[in-house]
Amino acid sequence: MKSKKAMNEDFLHYVWKYKLFSKGDLKTTSNEVLTILKSGIHNKNSGPDFLNSELKIDDQVWIGNVEIHTKSSDWYLHNHEIDTNYDAVILHVVWEDDATIYMKNNKALPTLILKNLVDKAVFTNYQQLFSKEQRWIPCQSEIANVDRFVFDNWKERLFFDRLERKSNVIKKSLKVENDNYEAVLFQLLAKNFGLKVNGESFLRLAKSVDFSIIRKCSFNEKQLSALLFGQAGFFEVEFEEEYHQELKEEYKYLKHKYNLKPIANSEFSFFRMRPNNFPTIRIAQLIALFVKHQNLFSKLMIVKNLEGFYKLFSVDVYPFWKTHYSFEKESKSSAKKLTKSFVDLLIINTIIPLKFLYKKSREVVYEDEFLDLLRNIKSEKNSIISKFSELKIISKNAFDTQALLELKNNYCAPKRCLECAIGKTILKRK
Repeated sequence: MKSKKAMNEDFLHYVWKYKLFSKGDLKTTSNEVLTILKSGIHNKNSGPDFLNSELKIDDQVWIGNVEIHTKSSDWYLHNHEIDTNYDAVILHVVWEDDATIYMKNNKALPTLILKNLVDKAVFTNYQQLFSKEQRWIPCQSEIANVDRFVFDNWKERLFFDRLERKSNVIKKSLKVENDNYEAVLFQLLAKNFGLKVNGESFLRLAKSVDFSIIRKCSFNEKQLSALLFGQAGFFEVEFEEEYHQELKEEYKYLKHKYNLKPIANSEFSFFRMRPNNFPTIRIAQLIALFVKHQNLFSKLMIVKNLEGFYKLFSVDVYPFWKTHYSFEKESKSSAKKLTKSFVDLLIINTIIPLKFLYKKSREVVYEDEFLDLLRNIKSEKNSIISKFSELKIISKNAFDTQALLELKNNYCAPKRCLECAIGKTILKRK
C-alpha cells in the first residue's frame, strides 16, 4: 500500500489505539506470534506512546510500553537508545521497518509492521482527510453525510468544551478580584458592550476604577455617568453642552476623592461604526443597566429563561442620550434600548459562561438549563456559520452555532481530525 502523502505518526497512534488493522495471525518481524491483550494507555506526554500495554509474544505474556514510529530508524533519530524511559518498551509498532532496534540484552526489539495490516478503506479515508489540497475544512465533502446521532452528541461535547474554556478565562479574573463575581460581571459586560472594535478599550475602562467605587456611584446616575465618561477621557475636550459641563465638574470631585487616572480617549473608536454602537451610547447603556440593578449578578443567577433576561436588560438611557449620539451635537430622538440580538450576545458570551462557572463551583450544574437557553436563541450570523451552511450543515439556534465555532476553530483549523468524532466516523467508513 503506497502512500500519496507522508505517513502521520498520529494516524498510527489512532490505528493502534482503536485496533483498526487486521488482528488475525499477527506476527513480529522475527516471526513471533503476537496477541494484543491490551493496547495500553495513550500517553500524550513525553516517553513511550502507549503505557501499561499487555501483549502475548509466542507463549510469554509481557506487560510494558509500546512505542510507535513511521519508520523503525526513527528510534535512533529520536535518541531513544540512550533514554531510560524507553527501557520498558516491549513492542515497536512501525509503518515501515528500515532498521533493527536492539534492547539492552542485545536482542532485537519485537517489531510489528502495520503497513500491510491497515484496512485499505481506512487508509484511503485518512489520505482524503489529510490531503494537501486547499480546503476550508478537511472533511468538507463528507461532513453532511455523517450520522446525525453522532453529530448531535459531538456538538454537545463541543459546546461544553467551549464553555469550559471561556469559564477558565473568567476564573483568572475572579482570582484577581478575590472572587467578587459582581466586579467580574461588570468587566465582562463592559468588554461585550464595546463589541469587537472597542471591546479591549471598554475592558480597560472597567478595570481603571475599583468596582467598590462603581458600586457606590451606581445609586446616583449623574455620579456613575461622570465616573465612567471621565475615566474614558470624554472630558478632555470642551463642549458647550450643559450636561457635559455638569458631568465634568462632578468628575473633578470624584477624580480627586478616589485618586483616579483616566485612560486615553483616543482608545475609543467611532470610525465606520453605526451610531447605535458609538462608544458614548454603549457607555450610557452600561450606566443605565448598573443604575437600575445594583446587584445585577445575583439577579442574573436567578433568571432561567430568555424572556427573563430580556426584561432584566430592558433599561432606559438618561434623557440626554435619547437626543444625542455624542456630546457634540443633538440628533433626532430615539429610545436607544438594548436590542434582543445584542442581549443574545451578552447571554452567549458573558452570562452563560459566568453562570456555568458559578454553579460549577457550588456543584449545582444542570447542563440542560444552558442547552435549553441556547436552543431558544437565534443562530449567530458570521462567516464561519455561513460557510457551514454552504456545506449543508444548517444552524437552527445559538447552541448549534457555538458548537460549530468550536469545531472549526479548535478541530478543523488545526486538523485535529483524529480527535474529532466526525473525523473518526469518516475514517472508519468502508
